Amino acid sequence: MTKKSVIVFLVVLLTGLSFSACRKKSAPPPAGKTGPGAEAPATGDAIIVGSIGDASTLIPILASDSASAEIAGLVYNGLIKYDKDLNIVGDLAQSWEISKDGLTITFHLRPGVKWHDGKPFSAEDALFTYQAITDPRTPTAYASAFLEVREAKVLDPNTFQVSYKQPFAPALDSWGVGIIPQHLLANQDLTKSSLVRNPVGTGYYRFGGWKTGEKIELSFNPNYFAGRPYIDRYIYRIIPDQATMFLELLSGGVDEVGLTPLQYARQSENARFRESYNRYRYLTFSYSYLGFNLKDPRFADKRVRQAIASAIDKKEIIDGVLFGLGVEATGPYRPNTWYYNPGVKKYPYDPDQARKLLKEAGYEDRNGDGILDKDGQPFEFTILTNQGNITRSRTAEIIQRRLKKIGISVKIRILEWSAFINEFIDKRRFEVVILGWQMGPEPDQFDIWHSSKTKEKELNFVNFINPEVDQLLEQGRHTFDLEKRKQAYFRIQEILAEEQPYVFLFYPEALPAIQKRFRGIEPAPAGISYNFEKWYVPKPFQRYSW
Repeated sequence: MTKKSVIVFLVVLLTGLSFSACRKKSAPPPAGKTGPGAEAPATGDAIIVGSIGDASTLIPILASDSASAEIAGLVYNGLIKYDKDLNIVGDLAQSWEISKDGLTITFHLRPGVKWHDGKPFSAEDALFTYQAITDPRTPTAYASAFLEVREAKVLDPNTFQVSYKQPFAPALDSWGVGIIPQHLLANQDLTKSSLVRNPVGTGYYRFGGWKTGEKIELSFNPNYFAGRPYIDRYIYRIIPDQATMFLELLSGGVDEVGLTPLQYARQSENARFRESYNRYRYLTFSYSYLGFNLKDPRFADKRVRQAIASAIDKKEIIDGVLFGLGVEATGPYRPNTWYYNPGVKKYPYDPDQARKLLKEAGYEDRNGDGILDKDGQPFEFTILTNQGNITRSRTAEIIQRRLKKIGISVKIRILEWSAFINEFIDKRRFEVVILGWQMGPEPDQFDIWHSSKTKEKELNFVNFINPEVDQLLEQGRHTFDLEKRKQAYFRIQEILAEEQPYVFLFYPEALPAIQKRFRGIEPAPAGISYNFEKWYVPKPFQRYSW
């Protein structure tokens, strides 16, 4: 880094953190043991987390983008959650019983829980959340799981019961959704509520402030039912460029970032970085994809989609963009899970096969300009992706180059995150996109692939419609028989591999880097953030005080 660039980014640092805190002189990270048990956990300090995208709403049942969901997840609780080993455990519910026929769940809620405004939490709030999420006026992507409920009722202030119309395998998992306060949202249009930007939850952090495009601030909840988190404040800084964010990490402007593959493999692979930061690496429940707008007549023919898949060298992307820190994707499920089908149709890099399929679909270079055409129209389109994600933009460049070799002209357009989601994805104003999905351990993907989920704000935004997939999605969620579920999801993967509504590109590895003063981080199958409330900074190494 040049002296000039250091000065520029120090200015960014000093002007970007306007929360009311005093920053102590940084002490060097302590030597020796840094894991749990190194010293007694201490309260205090702040963690500043860098993100390329701002949130759009902080009401959890409306939050469908990762930034919104991340912040809402710190402010609100579900009835259940996943532990470090991806087992379902209680959150607002301390226990539950499931009837012998599997159709009724009775949740026993924790007594004494309070909302951040001091009002008591009760089963009425769980019932209200169910009613809000199933209200057709609520623009939520998550209603389908709750529409399976036959009856929801309050048995007493601490007991909430739901009964299902038929067996519903993801029933318990679905109650990880954030529960919202009835006393603040009853009889309101949720999209116009003040809680969109000023949330009131039961979680271990309370809302502190939101400066659009800059930061969101949270402070610890002293009355959290499981005991206050050790870290006093959580500052979510929006930095739309990953290179800038990395420099902010090095200069102390942020404490945690997700490294790009280049940053992990090259720029942080040195003793100086390791002295101050811990790096982590693990395969997540996520995948990246090239998605087609299937209402566009150019992409209605699956041979065109298959041709584009055959023209993309996934290994080139993984080696050149991910530096080997990922796995080739064949569908929407991560390898080494019980529902992953390793035997689906593959699309190895084969430009000759791509040209053959395109010719069959009517595309040829009739005027000799090097671009295929059909009905007098050249085959050209624009790939949209979001600003600040170097991996996606470089992936788009490789795809652009490879498709040019088979006669397809591609432009790339990079958009700011919230505009990308709200104005282009939600309103279906795109031809082709590069995006990713962050999934969970439950394989039900009804909301992404079912033909009923294609409306604005819903998640099947590519407009994939396949009656057999609809039937299989229903089958997979409406049986408790694990083998039958597996058969349904295996077949879904076979159809998606044949139809290619997405070109499934890769399963990336998560590459977080965190300042070494933070302790209590225990990598597990669930990643590293599952126990965030237990992270802490020893008193001698705390940087911020209020």
